[in-house]
Amino acid sequence: MDTQTNHILFGTILKILRPLVRIFLRNNVPYGAFADLAKKVFVDVASEEFGLPGRKQTDSRVSIITGLNRKEVRRVKALPPLTEESESATQRYHRAARVISGWARDPRFLDKTGQPAELPLEGEGAVFSELVKQFSGDVPARALMDELLRADCVERLENGAIRLKARAFLPDTQEGDKLAILGVDVKDLIGTIDHNICSSTDHYFQRKVAYDNLPQEILGHFREMTEVQGQALLEEMDRWLAQQDRDLNPTVKGSGRKRAGIGIYYFEEDFTEGEPSS
Repeated sequence: MDTQTNHILFGTILKILRPLVRIFLRNNVPYGAFADLAKKVFVDVASEEFGLPGRKQTDSRVSIITGLNRKEVRRVKALPPLTEESESATQRYHRAARVISGWARDPRFLDKTGQPAELPLEGEGAVFSELVKQFSGDVPARALMDELLRADCVERLENGAIRLKARAFLPDTQEGDKLAILGVDVKDLIGTIDHNICSSTDHYFQRKVAYDNLPQEILGHFREMTEVQGQALLEEMDRWLAQQDRDLNPTVKGSGRKRAGIGIYYFEEDFTEGEPSS
């Protein structure tokens, strides 16, 4: 790696780590725990993705690639996996998001105006339990309803029916589920950027619009535009992808199993002199 690339990459790492460290410290994650996690990822990636063709990856080669001595490589390999809780939180997030998505687009669960209908919890036909069964598998309907109630995505009406309040699921921070979303969404974004760095032709869509001399007063309107137009685009994409998903449509033909999607995010911050403009 040449000096200029090295300098750029180290600057990039600092920018990525600053908001992450802020989250770590706010959640009482000490440096030692982070350092062990970082070592484990270095060892795992070196072991799984940087071997020589036709040869078994050795601790000695992993040591050379990562800069960790062989004793440390063996120690890190022996660390227990730490992904079960985040996987559980991620699954809850996806289940709830799929139910909201299905409620907003499936004609069976829409009213005469094309909006998400108010659904009884149980019964026949267009009911909440059937919605959950269709889009979230065998998860108990009451448990999913409680999840959506905590996130303020639905409300229980006096007649017992359930009304959808929000077309996006943002889970309860106290349960740590938002931190699970951090892992999934940031991984996807960095994965897209990594793919575009490595590929000279087959680029994934990666765009951003930003200005650095905006008055505070316009941000409320910009946030509203982002929410309305961004939500409309995501719902359009969701309707199309749902038609191609073999979990929802078992008759869809094709080979392999791929995960694909699109994400939209809003950001704002005070401008700092010396920061490069976008």
